[in-house]
Amino acid sequence: MSYRRTEARTAYIEWAKLCASAKFNLAASGVKGLPLSELPVRLEELQLSAMGSYGYRPLVERLARRYGVGAENVVGAIGTSMANYLAMSAVVEPGDEVIVEQPTYEPMVEIARYLEAVVVRLPRRAEDGWQVRVADLEKIISKKTRLVVLTNLHNPSGAFLDDETLRAIGEVASGVGARVLVDEVYRELLFDRPSRPAFHLGAHFMVTSSLTKAYGLSGLRCGWILAAPELAERMWRQNDLFGNIPAHITELLSVVALDNLHKIRERAISLLAKNWKLLDVFLARHPELDVARPLGGTIVFAKAPAGDGNAFCARLREKYETSVVPGRFFEMPGWVRIGICNDTAEVEEGLRRSSLALSEF
Repeated sequence: MSYRRTEARTAYIEWAKLCASAKFNLAASGVKGLPLSELPVRLEELQLSAMGSYGYRPLVERLARRYGVGAENVVGAIGTSMANYLAMSAVVEPGDEVIVEQPTYEPMVEIARYLEAVVVRLPRRAEDGWQVRVADLEKIISKKTRLVVLTNLHNPSGAFLDDETLRAIGEVASGVGARVLVDEVYRELLFDRPSRPAFHLGAHFMVTSSLTKAYGLSGLRCGWILAAPELAERMWRQNDLFGNIPAHITELLSVVALDNLHKIRERAISLLAKNWKLLDVFLARHPELDVARPLGGTIVFAKAPAGDGNAFCARLREKYETSVVPGRFFEMPGWVRIGICNDTAEVEEGLRRSSLALSEF
């Protein structure tokens, strides 16, 4: 099947924008938005504009310090979505092979197709706890492969890839001259497991992330890439085509957020601790959902009753005013993704209603 760039789209993002909202939302995956009033800043202290440059220096320096890298390794982007596009476009030419995990976040596949890459899939299986088998990568990688694309924590399952596995993946990739891109936006949610980004495993790794999922700061659109300096420079130049002058007020607010991230983190930890207790009780009551319980995060991937995620999601939404994400958006129509990142009362009631819906199947 040919791919037409003029028809590029992502069905999942369209659904998330138009159909995911419900009275009880278990489809969201990012911690509930932080009120502006909780950032220690006064509007009159902010500026709308600043001199143009390749990265607002205070923001770049804070990110570099946070992740133990040089400022020359940091590229700012409008959220993780643009970060992923810039990272992939910096290394992929038409006709190159790009290996993308399966299941995965749909835009990862669509970006590769938009770049006219040949997309090869790397399976992540439920029976393996959604981990990556390095042997599977060895079977499909070739001299045409330029990039291996992963999410960590895995979207949609929340599974964690440890450094040993990632290092082995990197060795396989570098053996054919390929790079590894790891989207770590959900890894920020492992608050009790401090760790360095995969970028530190070697110069052939690129990492993307943002302040969105773990901290409730989606509106700031503060995303970034960690990459080798020559790639970072290429990404800055490419971004001139899309975001020549960033919104300076969000850069200023992002600096404030990073300076106060310890307080923002505590808010997220408190919320998710309560919500995970509710989810664990729910999962214990419904072993038929076949969930590989992740170390943390905001999402789990569950087997849908009767193997029909579409029917279950439709019934749950229409009769019980509750939304979860249909697995078809992750190429797994027999599954659903459940999120627990909203207010505890909303999560509790959404899970109760999900139990009622499950009893009907």
